[in-house]
Amino acid sequence: MKKKSKLPGLYLGVVLALMYVPILLVIIYSFNESRISSVWGGWSLRWYRDLFRDRDIMDAVTNSLILATISSLAAAVIGTLAAVGMPKANLRGKGIIEYLSTLPIMIPEIILGMVFLVYFTLMRLPFGMVTLVVAHTSFCIPYVYMLVKARLVGLDKSYEESAKDLGATDWNVFWDITLPLILPAITSGMLLSFAMSLDDVVISVFVTGVNTNTLPLKIYTQLKTGVTPKINALCTLMFLSTMLIVLLSAHFARKNVRKTERRITSEEASRMRDSIGLAR
Repeated sequence: MKKKSKLPGLYLGVVLALMYVPILLVIIYSFNESRISSVWGGWSLRWYRDLFRDRDIMDAVTNSLILATISSLAAAVIGTLAAVGMPKANLRGKGIIEYLSTLPIMIPEIILGMVFLVYFTLMRLPFGMVTLVVAHTSFCIPYVYMLVKARLVGLDKSYEESAKDLGATDWNVFWDITLPLILPAITSGMLLSFAMSLDDVVISVFVTGVNTNTLPLKIYTQLKTGVTPKINALCTLMFLSTMLIVLLSAHFARKNVRKTERRITSEEASRMRDSIGLAR
């Protein structure tokens, strides 16, 4: 009997260590009393207190969350409508349009930022939250579009055809059948868009205003004077918040799957009873 190789487990352990050890160190050093990260000065909550007292960082966090939320929601609506409507549109250059719609995620961010800068300047739009939302929504749309489009390709068309045969309108078919089936893809696209918007630096540098600051830009500008352990505390809180959201999402997803399985089981039992009744 051949022995199982330990290489896959070793490889997995190295990959997980490379991914999570830096995060663990950031969490540990967020409780460091010393201002210098390389010197351990004892356990303390000093930097968490300083973080919540820092008005500039709190304003930057608020702006980033507002920007990411609005951008991901707008991208979800536009990307979903584009993915659903594009296959039904009778256009000659539909393939070219679909290819162009994915360009924002293929073009280097510095080029995209310069394009937005020139465009907003020509449009005479004041740089600030409005230009940030437009720019972030533009490069977030392809993420939602591609995920929803992939989900639509795998759907069984008989559901929509059966609903239309029973007299349902296009709106009823989309709202009652298509939307629930593609909702996981929309949610995934929104979460990915939220993360990309929250993390963006390069494009935001070109389109932000003097009075509008986001968290990545705030951290980037602090690199010139030195990043304090307050950033470690902020990263720890954001990491824990993300983990909580992921756990809650997984919990509700499992509940939804169980509910669907029970519904399918009850429907199958009902069909069996009906078939037995007809046989009798």
